[in-house]
Amino acid sequence: MIYLDNAATTYPKPSGVIKAAERALYDCGANPGRSGHRLAEETSRQVYAAREICAEFFGAQTENTVFTLNCTHALNFAIKGVCAACGRPPHIITTDLEHNAVIRPIHELARRGLASYSIAKSGKTDSELIRNVAGLIRRDTRIVVMTAGCNVDGRITPLEHIAEICAKRNICLIADCAQAAGVIPVSLSDGINIICAPGHKGLYGPMGTGLLLTDGKYPLKSIIQGGTGSGSESAEQPDFLPDMMESGTINTPGVIALGSGVAFVKAKGIKRIYKHETEICRAVTEGLKNNRAVKIYRDPLTERYLPVVSFNIVGVPSDEAAKTLSDNGFYLRAGLHCNFLAHKKLGTLGSGVYGTVRLAPSVFNTAADAFKFVRFINKTYR
Repeated sequence: MIYLDNAATTYPKPSGVIKAAERALYDCGANPGRSGHRLAEETSRQVYAAREICAEFFGAQTENTVFTLNCTHALNFAIKGVCAACGRPPHIITTDLEHNAVIRPIHELARRGLASYSIAKSGKTDSELIRNVAGLIRRDTRIVVMTAGCNVDGRITPLEHIAEICAKRNICLIADCAQAAGVIPVSLSDGINIICAPGHKGLYGPMGTGLLLTDGKYPLKSIIQGGTGSGSESAEQPDFLPDMMESGTINTPGVIALGSGVAFVKAKGIKRIYKHETEICRAVTEGLKNNRAVKIYRDPLTERYLPVVSFNIVGVPSDEAAKTLSDNGFYLRAGLHCNFLAHKKLGTLGSGVYGTVRLAPSVFNTAADAFKFVRFINKTYR
């Protein structure tokens, strides 16, 4: 097996992450923040340690670091939470690169009359994207939601420049870091107001973990209410973080293991991770560039890419190509990758084409994996 589906979830997990989850199940079996006995206190300490390392990694304050179930959960909290705190229905700007975890909650808010939105065309260059976002700003624009890197073709967006525009206009910038977290540097110090990230992808934590990190500049309202272990004498939801956003029991073993995953990424170094994974993608694109049966969806005008490569075999449906690859030991994802906007932009939704095959390596893949993959494609499809 050669696993190249790491944009969906990283596999395998580092041994330290597996051991941390196992230790948590054995040694931290109590409910954190709910009881005063020793086991609950130790569990709370371990959760706080994980919160600290995650906060430091993204340049956040520990108390402004919220554990969620996944990135989708975090994005819903952020988008709907900021929207609700605006008072009047705000205008939201997003782009044609966005995952359904962004466009669907925005569209639902608009459908219910709670917001309006515009979709900026990303074009082919950073300058086009920046210009198009700026051109959509209205007097009632309060939120910009943008991916740090597209999950379909890997295009990296100029978030730092968008942050400057948003700061000047008092607009909240929410960053979807589903593919970027743990692969390229992303920090609240870049001017981003809220970072949403999965725990199970580039941070190498377990599934069922995610993060919402805020600089605290823009108020949030919780879209879920319940028990938090604090303020229990009142019917009102606590108005302080992280309690306001963490109703119910969190995924304690997952959170503790996520802390180990972030420690793993810090020890490896993001620059080193990005370089390693990018070299594997480069080996694949170089190895396939002369094969006329292969169409790779990367534009030479686009400045920067995450280590993600989308491609199709001419005349072969993406799911059929992925099935052939799977039968021969190469595990990749095919289809629309929960992102119809990006596929419409690429021209891979309609006209007889439905999605792409997506390759995404991790730190555990090797140059030999890339060589074997290229050799198989070039031998099978000419």
